Amino acid sequence: MPLMIGLTGGVGCGKTSAAVIFEALGIDIIDTDQIAHELTRPAGKAISMIRNLFGDNFIREDGSLDRAAMRALVFSDKHARQKLESILHPLILQEVKRRIPLIRSEYGILVVPLLLETGNYLERIDRILVIDCPESMQVARTIARSKLSEAGVHAIMAAQCSRSERLAKADDVIVNELDRQHLQQQAQALHEKYLSIARCGS
Repeated sequence: MPLMIGLTGGVGCGKTSAAVIFEALGIDIIDTDQIAHELTRPAGKAISMIRNLFGDNFIREDGSLDRAAMRALVFSDKHARQKLESILHPLILQEVKRRIPLIRSEYGILVVPLLLETGNYLERIDRILVIDCPESMQVARTIARSKLSEAGVHAIMAAQCSRSERLAKADDVIVNELDRQHLQQQAQALHEKYLSIARCGS
């Protein structure tokens, strides 16, 4: 099995931006958010189960999940969130297990926003990489990107580990509080580190 890096971070920290940089360096990426989108597009594996549990109001006319409606529900209702997770998490985990052996780069990156919250993937990764930034920056970036209200962003953050908890569990940290070049430099340094670890272990 390849060396696996679990990439995580709070909402708005820049997980996707970091993953794109590693991918450009030739690293295979498995993104659980992308898998979740595949599962909830028209005719996706999760759609019928979501429809059965939540009703037609959460399914769009094209047969995909109404993400805005579901987001509003699950971040205001803990039990609804648990119901949705009970559908999605096993399906995502199954797909991750299928994809890991297909990695062909010297190491792989598994992007899991709730890596530390669920614990589902910890036995499948060798190191935890946290993408970090100040909480005020998380809020501003998420509002700018998603048009959520500040209260909506704080609701998402409340469902995630705290910044201090993530940093305490990290093996490696990228601080994404400046520009793209700064992010690129940190990712490049870690890329060299991970290549070294992978080669020493092979």
